[in-house]
Amino acid sequence: MEKIFIIYVALISIITFAVFGIDKLKAVKDKRRTPEKVLFLLSIIGGSVGAILGMYTFRHKTKKPAFKFGIPAILIVQIVLLYFIMR
Repeated sequence: MEKIFIIYVALISIITFAVFGIDKLKAVKDKRRTPEKVLFLLSIIGGSVGAILGMYTFRHKTKKPAFKFGIPAILIVQIVLLYFIMR
């Protein structure tokens, strides 16, 4: 079960990282963007590590307080939940 969970988190983080990169590219090219609620949803369902890496790799959404503080808060909550689940 732990192995499946690790694979899931890795995959959703990779997907989230890619979506942040694609959204940044769309922003630069003035194309239709990924809704912010989708970016948050991907973070909430396990992609928070990918979101943080994507934010700072692509310099995307780093000035928006909702992302600057929200995504790390989601990661902290996930770590705390994981700690209590794995005990």
